[in-house]
Amino acid sequence: MANVTYDEIFGAVLTLPPLYRAMLAEHLLKSLDEINPQVETAWETEIANRIQAIDEGQVALIPADEVLQRLRNR
Repeated sequence: MANVTYDEIFGAVLTLPPLYRAMLAEHLLKSLDEINPQVETAWETEIANRIQAIDEGQVALIPADEVLQRLRNR
């Protein structure tokens, strides 16, 4: 399988009936949603750190309408 190219796989998949292509697409999309525990833990830590920084007044929050106006002015 390691020697099979993307083009070969894609070409083979295109020969499948539409229902099977749809099923394969669904399975492939679901495989992208797998949660990596290390990444999840890192995000939880980052979120907690950001909340703490806000609560302690270490960062200044900018209202969304002001941010959007700044972007429009660029």
